Amino acid sequence: MGRPRNFDADTVVDRAMDAFWTHGYANTSPAQLAEATGVGKGSLYNTFGSKRELFDLCLARYDRMGAELAHETLSQPGTTRERLTAWMRLVVDSDLAREVRRGCLVANTALELGGHDPEATKAVTVAHGRMVAMFTERIEQGQRDGDVRAEIDAHAYSEFLMNTVGGLRITAKISDAETLYRIIDTTLSTL
Repeated sequence: MGRPRNFDADTVVDRAMDAFWTHGYANTSPAQLAEATGVGKGSLYNTFGSKRELFDLCLARYDRMGAELAHETLSQPGTTRERLTAWMRLVVDSDLAREVRRGCLVANTALELGGHDPEATKAVTVAHGRMVAMFTERIEQGQRDGDVRAEIDAHAYSEFLMNTVGGLRITAKISDAETLYRIIDTTLSTL
């Protein structure tokens, strides 16, 4: 009979997510995961299967947390432009507040593994699609409320917004808040 686990799996996934987010998938070693989580390599792999399986759990958790935060932010009272501005500034402010500017784990994964790793590509595509759907829903609400122009193609504009968010996450690694806020304001001025 094996020893019982003396760690919380959710806490381990959160800590591993931070390691992958900071270093990338390939550059996060088993030793770094053990150090970051406080769990020995053997226990990590006995519980989570492999580095890749743990990474997949981390990416799914990141996507779920991001979607929950986006839903919460976008569904608050205000115009569509106000809510989208709030979401984009929240993302930028989160990036700028970190000692190491990591950008977005989903975007980082797309850059590192997208296109040549089918599972990672699928996970990134699902996360991207979820955000596009939330933006589309909010823009359509704005059209019903009269604060977004009726002729805007809500889905196409949402794809444009996701492209902008991806760019913001990369640009946040090297720019200041003033520059990033200006990009947000310019982007949303066309609503």
